[in-house]
Amino acid sequence: MNQPHRLALRVYYEDTDAGGIVYHAQYLCFAERARTELLRAVGTDHARLLAEHGGVFAVRRAMVEFRRAARLDDLLVVETRVTRTTGARLGLRQDIKRDGQGLVLIDVELAFISPDLRPLRLPAGLTKGFADMEFLPSTSA
Repeated sequence: MNQPHRLALRVYYEDTDAGGIVYHAQYLCFAERARTELLRAVGTDHARLLAEHGGVFAVRRAMVEFRRAARLDDLLVVETRVTRTTGARLGLRQDIKRDGQGLVLIDVELAFISPDLRPLRLPAGLTKGFADMEFLPSTSA
């Protein structure tokens, strides 16, 4: 995949601490929102994955590198790239940027699991969607 999926979002008051700086855990929420939109970009969503394939995604591992802080009212872009798909796992790199400058880098590994927490193979259509799609910039925010 040459182009990342991009999701633009605005930092709201509820995302910040008392000093107007984005609270560190909020970046994980921004990344989750971008992953949800990535699924929509390849033609599915969480409810459909559960209904049609009997599975949901769960975060197995996340490595977060904080580089710079975002502030109240900043316009951010979360760039998401699929780094690997193997068996029941999906690897992603998510770079949260402001004006093209990297603020937070998140490497996340998701596991596709059944409601009883057993691993399931990634649906073939989903992995094909990731391989085939040329992602275009999002205009939302």
